[in-house]
Amino acid sequence: MFIITAAGHDLNARRIERYLAITHASGARPVIVINKSDLADDPEVLAQEILPVSVGIPVVPISAMSGEGIGNLDTYLAPGTTIVLIGSSGVGKSTLINRLLDTPVQETSQIRESDGKGRHTTTVRQLFVLKGGALMIDNPGIREVGIGTALSGMHETFPDILELAGGCRFSDCRHEQEPGCAVQKAVENKTLSPMRLENFHRLMRELSFEQEKAEIGLVRSERKRWKGISKFAKEIKKGNVE
Repeated sequence: MFIITAAGHDLNARRIERYLAITHASGARPVIVINKSDLADDPEVLAQEILPVSVGIPVVPISAMSGEGIGNLDTYLAPGTTIVLIGSSGVGKSTLINRLLDTPVQETSQIRESDGKGRHTTTVRQLFVLKGGALMIDNPGIREVGIGTALSGMHETFPDILELAGGCRFSDCRHEQEPGCAVQKAVENKTLSPMRLENFHRLMRELSFEQEKAEIGLVRSERKRWKGISKFAKEIKKGNVE
């Protein structure tokens, strides 16, 4: 999974954490690709900005427009490999495909400078076969990154917090106001960013809400199914069903 972001407004660590949770939950291997790196004074600084949320994740600065850094993606484009592109509108997913294919097969657009947002130029999923034999799927741009039911991806997205949690006094610690919380202690000692912990809490609350919503839907579905079975049984009793 190539998580495509871009230098400027779109380079947001909190959004990347959401993408990582979704990617890990899907079973795919994430690669963070920072496009438009030529717009930065020092492309290496771009990777440093998201380092706290990308421990152990490859981060590749490129410029799909000029071709700078494109060769660094070759290691992920082995024959038979399937790569999925996800990211906001206008970050350069289609431009990257055009660059890799050496032909303008995808329409492209730019991010607006005023708010850092782009318009959807890719409106359907499309699969392309690259020259080396890798397959690449382009997706429409994502405006809002819903976490869905990606609970299984949280462990790999926040390994630092979960490792610290092993030192908490209580096994069911929520890392909020509980005594003996090793995670809160790390925030106090400034070895863990309070913003990272805040986003962990935000995503966990969102996951809890989505899970409750899914369970309510399941209960309603079961109730409706048994209502139908009961009605059918009554019809049989009345002799209306042969």
